[in-house]
Amino acid sequence: MPNIDRISTDPEILGGKPVISGTRISVELILTRLSEGRSVADILTEYPHLTRDQVMAAIDYARAAVARRSYEAAE
Repeated sequence: MPNIDRISTDPEILGGKPVISGTRISVELILTRLSEGRSVADILTEYPHLTRDQVMAAIDYARAAVARRSYEAAE
C-alpha cells in the first residue's frame, strides 16, 4: 500500500488524527467531503495545494483501517 506513507499522525496536529503529511487536512475531512457527494476533482478544486495522490492516500488509509478492524473483530 504505497500511498499510506503520505498519511501521518502527530499528537500536536489535530489531536493526533491521521492527516495528509505536511498539511492539517485530515483523512476524516476527505472522507466527509466524499460522503457529501464531492468527487476527487471537487476536493482538488477546494484544496488546490493537495494532489490526487494525497487524496487517494487518504482513501487507501481509511480502507486499510477498516480492513484491519474487520480482521481484528473476526478473531
